[in-house]
Amino acid sequence: MRTVIFDLDGTLADTSGDLIAAANWCFSEMGSEARLDPVDDASTAFRGARAMLKLGLERAGAYEAGTVERWYPQLLAAYGEAIDVHTQLYPGAVEAVAALRNDGWRVGICTNKPEGLAETLLQRLGVRDLFGALIGADTLPVRKPDPLPYTEVVARLGGDVGRSCLIGDTDTDRKTAAAAKVPCILVTFGPDGEAVRDLGPEGLIGHFDELHGEVARLVS
Repeated sequence: MRTVIFDLDGTLADTSGDLIAAANWCFSEMGSEARLDPVDDASTAFRGARAMLKLGLERAGAYEAGTVERWYPQLLAAYGEAIDVHTQLYPGAVEAVAALRNDGWRVGICTNKPEGLAETLLQRLGVRDLFGALIGADTLPVRKPDPLPYTEVVARLGGDVGRSCLIGDTDTDRKTAAAAKVPCILVTFGPDGEAVRDLGPEGLIGHFDELHGEVARLVS
């Protein structure tokens, strides 16, 4: 079966506002003046909680690996409490996924967001039922860019890795697809914009209206 696997943060949904709000809450609680900007630091938000903590603490001249690890679970907890305040699905995402399903494609999610948080967010956004399977950062012993999460989610969908592709927004997604030996389509509407061209993906889309044509071109 032909299969399309989506990244979540920065690909299906703009989650940066809620992620950065959780990071800024942590900085406030630890008595730091560090703050991240929801727009300028969006690309860091999509690289995870540790990346946000590291960036903020570096700017404040207070970075220590131990501090990041100590506050990491607190950031996740704060994020989980307010996971869908600012988050929005990108325009056309729901329609594009539904169109693929209607055309017989299997669709799933492979994300480096913890599985529980990903499940909660998709349910809050009302789109969990669109995806047949989900693999999160902690579902398996490894995470992207290791290819195992990708190949496992394809298997759970009953798909064929050789007839699949990954839709993402970062170098992590590009490396995951390369490791799994499948095509990668990167979105140009994320915070990195057209710069993702430099990663050499097999496809690019500037809007979800373009998705169906690109996956049909790359997956026979």
